[in-house]
Amino acid sequence: MPDPTPRPSPKALMTWYLDAGVDETIGDEPVNRYAAADAAVAADSAGSTPGAADQAQTPLQQQNPVPQVARQQSAAVGQSDSIVHNACALAEAAESVADLRAALEGFEGCALQKTATNLVFTDGSDQARIVMVGEAPGAEEDRQGLPFVGPSGKLVDQMLASIGLDRDQVLITNTVFWRPPGNRSPTTQEIAICLPFLERLIEIVDPAILVPVGGPASTALLGQSKGITKLRGNWFSYATPRMASPIPATPLLHPAYLLRSPAQKRDVWKDLLAIRQKLEEHA
Repeated sequence: MPDPTPRPSPKALMTWYLDAGVDETIGDEPVNRYAAADAAVAADSAGSTPGAADQAQTPLQQQNPVPQVARQQSAAVGQSDSIVHNACALAEAAESVADLRAALEGFEGCALQKTATNLVFTDGSDQARIVMVGEAPGAEEDRQGLPFVGPSGKLVDQMLASIGLDRDQVLITNTVFWRPPGNRSPTTQEIAICLPFLERLIEIVDPAILVPVGGPASTALLGQSKGITKLRGNWFSYATPRMASPIPATPLLHPAYLLRSPAQKRDVWKDLLAIRQKLEEHA
């Protein structure tokens, strides 16, 4: 008798896993890493004759795996530094937004690439007077390969329209260019790897105003440790060594937060009017 229970296809099942945040496979049984380390130490001790150097060590020193862990951590830090250095070199060589996109498409230094469907780089105009920077792509952005196209994106469109702008007049991007699995926040390391490309993007576009959207983007670009509710409504200066002059920057509450807290839209309206006024001052 055939099984009446419908079974998802392997592709549908894998898509569900990725959307749920699964980014690695594990075995059917748990593995005791401590027991494995002790077994390895015991095997090494049984297979070698202790010399003078070994005898000088205490039993705790001989069995303590911490030095090996420290070496592994040091190697990981060195590898991360190398990846960031490579990202800086690729970003500095770019002379246009198209060059940056091509560099990112060939870049293999960010672990988020392994679980993301698409590179999510920019949307809007390369000649924009406003650059808006969010935190990270979500599921819909990952599917379409464009930033801010889900429910938050629709609210961004409405926010821009309220001051007479649309996507063709701004450039929208994120602090990282691939979706973190399960919509988690990007790690400090992931942001650091993508930051050289983001900084170079801002240098190339050279907008009149920079708008970090949400707390993480404000921290990454402005180095501010305060919460976004205390940062919004204030103006800062953003600059890199390659920029001719600083750019005025003002943080904005993230549209995803506004969808959960619509009462905060009044503050955002004030901030949008201030952005419009600043644009007119720099016309």
